[in-house]
Amino acid sequence: MSALPVTEPDLLAVARRWAADTASWPVPLRFDPTTRWYARLDADEHHEVWALSWLPGQGTDLHDHGGSSGAFLVAAGVLTEETVSGGRLRPHLLAAGSGRRFGPRHLHVVTNRHADPAVSVHVYRPALSRMTRYRLAHGRLLVAEVAEAGVAW
Repeated sequence: MSALPVTEPDLLAVARRWAADTASWPVPLRFDPTTRWYARLDADEHHEVWALSWLPGQGTDLHDHGGSSGAFLVAAGVLTEETVSGGRLRPHLLAAGSGRRFGPRHLHVVTNRHADPAVSVHVYRPALSRMTRYRLAHGRLLVAEVAEAGVAW
């Protein structure tokens, strides 16, 4: 008799569980007026979990996740995710409770363009080892920087 295959957890469901229980986080949520705050909440053989806080105007550069798949859930506030399509950035509004899954080739910009602070939970499989930041110039993606885990974050 063969063993059942091991199923990996749904990353958006993992993000939803962490977002629902902020009291269990190993670090307290905080907001940094100078830069977007982030902290790793958990890591195991299946995935790693990060919490991020976003004050109005804070956001990321255009980036990938170094080949990791993932998901993120907006736990509070509203975030705008922009993805590349047809050589342009296309915005998608994500309110509290919404999230999305993404594959290993996903590129995006995430920004808090609203008046209230926002909080999100991000889950990656495998754990992030590198992230590449890009510029979009005349409809073409150009590599701006490759950041390595343990060095850049």
